[in-house]
Amino acid sequence: MIRGRRRRLPVISISKLIPNMITVMALCAGLSGVRFALNEQWTLAVGAIAVAAILDTLDGSMARLLKGQSKFGAELDSLGDFISFGVSPALILFLWSTQELKSFGWMAALFFATCMALRLARFNTKTEDPTLPPFTYRFFTGVPAPAAAGLGLLPLILSFEVDFGFLHQPHFLAIWQVVVGLLMVSQVPTYSFKGARVPQKLVLPLLIVVGGCVAWLVSAPWQFFAAFIFTYLLSLPLSYRSYLRLQRKVDVEADEERDAGHESSGPSENVTPIEKSKREK
Repeated sequence: MIRGRRRRLPVISISKLIPNMITVMALCAGLSGVRFALNEQWTLAVGAIAVAAILDTLDGSMARLLKGQSKFGAELDSLGDFISFGVSPALILFLWSTQELKSFGWMAALFFATCMALRLARFNTKTEDPTLPPFTYRFFTGVPAPAAAGLGLLPLILSFEVDFGFLHQPHFLAIWQVVVGLLMVSQVPTYSFKGARVPQKLVLPLLIVVGGCVAWLVSAPWQFFAAFIFTYLLSLPLSYRSYLRLQRKVDVEADEERDAGHESSGPSENVTPIEKSKREK
């Protein structure tokens, strides 16, 4: 009797696992920030969140490049973002300052982390909405997770360079966390730079700017991060204005199409059968 062939175990190419590996590395980096904060190593704590943000920008690009997108990877990415950019920054700020407020400081941390969870849940559901206009995919709704973590940690980053006493005030930091949390769950459209395209004539200037930014990052990292976060903060009104302009353009085009449809269909509906037969003759 011939034995049946053994079924081969399903295998996955290692290249398709690379994006998930990067996501796990980002999660570990973000959570390591809490460990550094427990040891009062504040620069390392913020640096760990920065590493997590860099890795978070790479995992999606690698998934598209290696064609390794999967629902598992998308869920893992959201869970990693919640830990790295929601839980960890809230705990770092709590350990740095807001724990002096006791319950109120913990409430601010919980509010920040909860807003992050709600923001990620909304993002996961909206990406599957086919009814959205095409231009909306150039924008996020609310501040995205890595940017929110940077905004939340901005007072701590500034304290590395300047000696402003109010930056360490627990009341100020608690209010700041609430404001950033509200920006996350708000309906404010913010730029999504993932699909941005650069004109050919601007490629060389852009490379020069990137080289200057790298030099700045190496020589004065905290100044660079603070300036980068401030620049993003200033871009929020511009993104809102750009979104409204595109929305008005779409509304005008829709109204013109509707009016054109009424004009083409209106007269024919008013023509009687006798008049129609005369026109055909």
